[in-house]
Amino acid sequence: MKEVLFALPGIALTVLCWGSYGTVLHKGQHALDGDRLKPLICVGAAYFIVAIIVPMIILGSQGKLASGWHFSGITWSMVAGTAGALGALGIILALTSGGKPIYVMPLVFGGAPIINVFVSMYFENISLKELGTRGAFFLAGVIMVAVGAAMVLIFAPKGNPQSKTPPAAVEAKAEPAAEPEPKKSDEDAQSESSNEG
Repeated sequence: MKEVLFALPGIALTVLCWGSYGTVLHKGQHALDGDRLKPLICVGAAYFIVAIIVPMIILGSQGKLASGWHFSGITWSMVAGTAGALGALGIILALTSGGKPIYVMPLVFGGAPIINVFVSMYFENISLKELGTRGAFFLAGVIMVAVGAAMVLIFAPKGNPQSKTPPAAVEAKAEPAAEPEPKKSDEDAQSESSNEG
């Protein structure tokens, strides 16, 4: 339980940053004339500062920068970095192809945990058969994510549709037309003339 509590700040930071990632990236993309690759360059520059410069300063101050480098660790870390960069490119491509962050990101974050579980199971040599009942619940969860993804696509909030009616027509509709006076019957006309006499 203690480990989970210590992990919560990191989890909260990731949820906050990745949760806002797609929407903020989409805003940047629009400000860069909708270009597909310029936002990726900016993401790479941010990665360079946050993921290279800052760690190098911290490791250098601790005297750990020059030691502990191993081929296997470097290779797997580069594969992970490439996966992260390709994921960023995938999101940019989805957003430049007409996707909106309001449904692109839930689909990404709905599908990613499933892939994470399968990749983790592969590296830890775990099969669904070994999981027994838990495997059935896992598959039920996968189905629920698929249903959730479909619901996100179908029921995604949409902006208010703009009125296509010209303003003059709207004003004309707003003013009620004058009601014509009711036509008088012959009996009413005779009773009025007798009252006048």
